[in-house]
Amino acid sequence: MHDAAPSSSSPRPEYSPKFRMRRAQNWLTLGTMYAAMYMGRYNFSFANAKLSETYGWSKTQVGAIISAATLIYGISAIFNGPLADRIGGRKAMLVGASGAVVFNLAFGLGAYLGFLGTGTLLLGYLATVWSLNMYFQSYSALALIKVNSGWFHISERGVFSAIFGSMIQAGRALIYFIGPLLVLALPWQFVFFVPAVVMTTLAALTFLWVRDAPDEAGLPALDTADASSGYTGKVDFKYVAKVVFTNPVTLTIAAAEFCTGFVRHGFEQWFPRYMQEAQHLSLDSPIFKSGATGVVLAGIAGAFTAGLLSDLLFKARRPPVAFFGYVLQILCMAVIWAAPSQGLIIAAFVVNSFAISIVHSMLSGTSSMDFGGKKAAATAAGMFDGMQYVGGSVVGTGMGWLLDHFGWGAWGPSMIGFAGIGAVLMLTLWNARPKSHASQTAPAAAPTALPSSEQQSSRTGTQG
Repeated sequence: MHDAAPSSSSPRPEYSPKFRMRRAQNWLTLGTMYAAMYMGRYNFSFANAKLSETYGWSKTQVGAIISAATLIYGISAIFNGPLADRIGGRKAMLVGASGAVVFNLAFGLGAYLGFLGTGTLLLGYLATVWSLNMYFQSYSALALIKVNSGWFHISERGVFSAIFGSMIQAGRALIYFIGPLLVLALPWQFVFFVPAVVMTTLAALTFLWVRDAPDEAGLPALDTADASSGYTGKVDFKYVAKVVFTNPVTLTIAAAEFCTGFVRHGFEQWFPRYMQEAQHLSLDSPIFKSGATGVVLAGIAGAFTAGLLSDLLFKARRPPVAFFGYVLQILCMAVIWAAPSQGLIIAAFVVNSFAISIVHSMLSGTSSMDFGGKKAAATAAGMFDGMQYVGGSVVGTGMGWLLDHFGWGAWGPSMIGFAGIGAVLMLTLWNARPKSHASQTAPAAAPTALPSSEQQSSRTGTQG
């Protein structure tokens, strides 16, 4: 049996044990590396309140660090996508991990730079260093998606994106677990030092074990049946720009991801501080710990739910699943706005994490591989993930100012409208599917095995 030959009775390929073993080694290492990168990204939220306490900074001032870094991530992801497609996902991940290690260490070392004082100079230093960390962090998602696009057929990407989503959540779970312990037991800078050590270890394993595609690991090449399938021409900026930047479907997804970014980062960057200040819970309280654990587990469940629904129920269509995720976000933000009780608020946090994970998995994680294809997957991921972080940059200084002036009662409703816009955009893409290069160049009279209802929805850029 060919290592990656298509099955005659199923759209999914059949794989040999050798292929499955080597692919497992690849994605386990890569997924764990990305989980470590998440540790070096979401650790800031646990130092948020501590920075205000230590240096007397307002929420707006701390939010300035979030805004600067998140905006840099978003812009960098957009521009680094074509670069990652050119150099390959493995190299891109190693570049990103190296920079993230250096600048997590540099952020923590800011605590020892007494000559900067505790005012504008130190704030500017930390904002600059954290922005540089996020520049290098932007390579990680592009690299992950670029590598996976060469190893996974389109018919199995939803489920495997869920597996990767759960591994990513594991990285967030680890920082959610050790972050409060580090902040409470040690000086705040150790919440940046520890992730740097973990990222260094995983970067070494990535160098040793990860390869960009099966043929680079001594296996036959895999036809992934995505937007790049059948394309044999030159892969340059002109090609990736045509595939990603001029396609109405990818442009619509990018607009939706801007909305996702506002909700996702508005929630993730501020909810630990909300629990401390609005709900009067310490970071080591049993209620906070159980709530944080629930948020992480819900994120894992959301990724798997989205993957199974898109692959099995919606036949590799991603927008319908993302639509349901946006609707759930609206409901959860409404509960937080009403603030009926502490228990219901924590339940809304958990369900909101589930909903955010559904949308993130479908759009940034899976649609980028589908509509970019393995040759332009990083470019698509860069645009989708980049726009998400551009949207998220608003919730740093902007959210900080809102909270300083109107309190935590304005937090929930500030995110509802953006989730609503995302839901409407997904309705316009309900039946969108990628079209392979081979099918685009086939003669008009060529026969097809698709039912007539699926012929229409399989065209690139087609909306239902």
